[in-house]
Amino acid sequence: MARKTIITVATTGAWPKKENNPNVPMTPAEICEDVYECWKAGAAIAHLHMRDDDGNGTMDKEKFAQTVGLLRSRHPDCDIILNMTTSGDLYATDETRQAHLRELRPEMGSYDCGSMNWMHSALFLNPPQFLEELGRNMQEWGVKPEIEAFDPGMIANAAYYLKKGVLKAPLHFQFCMGCANGIPGSMKNLIFMKETMESMCPSSTWSCFGVGHSAMEILYGAVALGGHVRVGMEDNVLYSKGILAGSNRQFVERAARVIREYGSEAATPAEAREILSLNR
Repeated sequence: MARKTIITVATTGAWPKKENNPNVPMTPAEICEDVYECWKAGAAIAHLHMRDDDGNGTMDKEKFAQTVGLLRSRHPDCDIILNMTTSGDLYATDETRQAHLRELRPEMGSYDCGSMNWMHSALFLNPPQFLEELGRNMQEWGVKPEIEAFDPGMIANAAYYLKKGVLKAPLHFQFCMGCANGIPGSMKNLIFMKETMESMCPSSTWSCFGVGHSAMEILYGAVALGGHVRVGMEDNVLYSKGILAGSNRQFVERAARVIREYGSEAATPAEAREILSLNR
């Protein structure tokens, strides 16, 4: 699988709303069509969040089920990998953060490997008891964790849970760069995260994204360093400075161009499954 780069599209997140960018998909129908367009443009993975009827982030398993049902019925040819969040609502319970994984059994789910302050305003809690429960449940349900690391300490946490058997190799990391209260998004920090992962969790795969002004530096850096990439309105509503993104497909198309210019190719979902050992 040399020279293949996986594009993940994070379509929605728990923020923003339509007033931040009117093109953000919010309903199950909007998210379904957005994912399909991104798949056609080269995305191999769709990272899914849901919104309630007021546009707020929710872990409502019925919203996830409705979105998946629409995607499968309207676009049966779409073989994109679904990666469902477990962190779509800061006030969700341990149970509601996992219920959709148990019922829908997506190929991937997010695994936020530590607690942190969030946006200078709240606590993003992922205590040890929850992480152990989630890791063991994901193994039982056949859901591969995407280990979201907002700082190098979370990589160390993943190494601990791997040794303990809560996680199973090979691991796949998503380096979350430039988030408030997390590691700043820069090439220097990306190299540090990559080298930390390689020393503590060898044979792992990795992807990354940059929020705000770090988005393009991290995109180019990931491709140059041989990693995979994540793009989408969960991380940025602006396509470039002062210009709102017209769609998530626009982000995917740019990522695919960057990958081609570097001499690589965007991985298909089938190729991504092989890279991430989803077929084993």
